[in-house]
Amino acid sequence: MSDPMNTSDLAVAVLLSEYDALKAEQRSRIGFRDQLLYAVLTAAAAIAAVTATAARLELLLVLPLAGIVLGWTHLHNDHMISEIGRYVRVQLGPRLHALVTDATGLPMFEWESDHHDRRRVSRKWLQLAVNLAAFCVPPLAALIIVWAAGPHTPAVLALSALEAAALAVLALQITRYADLASTRQVTR
Repeated sequence: MSDPMNTSDLAVAVLLSEYDALKAEQRSRIGFRDQLLYAVLTAAAAIAAVTATAARLELLLVLPLAGIVLGWTHLHNDHMISEIGRYVRVQLGPRLHALVTDATGLPMFEWESDHHDRRRVSRKWLQLAVNLAAFCVPPLAALIIVWAAGPHTPAVLALSALEAAALAVLALQITRYADLASTRQVTR
């Protein structure tokens, strides 16, 4: 008869199961997040085509809404991807390491922190530029085109002003969450 799993082995199995589930969620979120860039570009092209076909510039006001919704979804998923990585580095890895006898003394899941190289900061700046260009610039251009075409009804002006404010908030949040520091903090 085999020995039942001891408490330490059970804890290791549970933590490894949690790690597998978190990494699966992270992979799923990465795929979804990356598709949102294509979605916003497709939405911009479709909205521009419909606007040109219908010859009604106020239809461009749909583009800021699309940019805000898709941009916020992208930002949320990007944040959750980073939070999963932080949790694995700061919480899960050390807990698992404490349970596992490791002759080398190396921390668990080293890839979670070791893959940040000296070009990380420039990549983060470029990613910030791409995110702003994809989610904020086309909607802002649409608002400027609508405003320049004036005069407009009070409803169009009010809606466009609300969209401009929401775009400003989105741009601020995208910039705030860009993680531009040269070194990654392992704690909050």
